[in-house]
Amino acid sequence: MLYNFCRGLLRGLYRLLFRLEAIGVEHVPSEGGVLLCSNHVSLFDPPTVGICLERKVHFMAKQELFKIPLLGKLIHELGAFPVKRGGVSKESIKISLNILRDGKVMGIFPEGSRHSEGEGKKGAASFALRSGAAVVPVAIIGSYRLFGKVKVVYGKPIDVTPFQEDPKTAVDILTDEIMNRIDQLKHQYR
Repeated sequence: MLYNFCRGLLRGLYRLLFRLEAIGVEHVPSEGGVLLCSNHVSLFDPPTVGICLERKVHFMAKQELFKIPLLGKLIHELGAFPVKRGGVSKESIKISLNILRDGKVMGIFPEGSRHSEGEGKKGAASFALRSGAAVVPVAIIGSYRLFGKVKVVYGKPIDVTPFQEDPKTAVDILTDEIMNRIDQLKHQYR
């Protein structure tokens, strides 16, 4: 209920303030575990990735946010779960895998931070291979200038089956594929 209310409110605000346009929403499976893998340009990105979809999207959020009295409770209710800065704990990994194995949707930014140079970290590929979730590349295009234009583009799911043939190289190769697909979407819809 709270999630749906906040999603509707933010959807309206983002469309008004950033002229948000969603492309390819139909590529996100309507059931089963889904891992949304997006580039990361702003603090506004998590809502951008989630508000255009009808399914609830879960995200990792830095642990410190959960210590802020009202904010911590709110983001928990909206599907966020804590992760320690500087690395992902065993508990965060367990929560992530459970979300995906329970047939829910999780959003992740493979670059790790807004300040990275477009190189993906291996966590997203590892979660996908271990959970069997569908991997949907997502590109956020635009700069969140007031009344500017922001696009969120959902690409076709990546079939992870071929990557499972060689477990030794699967994570590295799938990580590269995820990042390449995000880059392709950014260039195609710019």
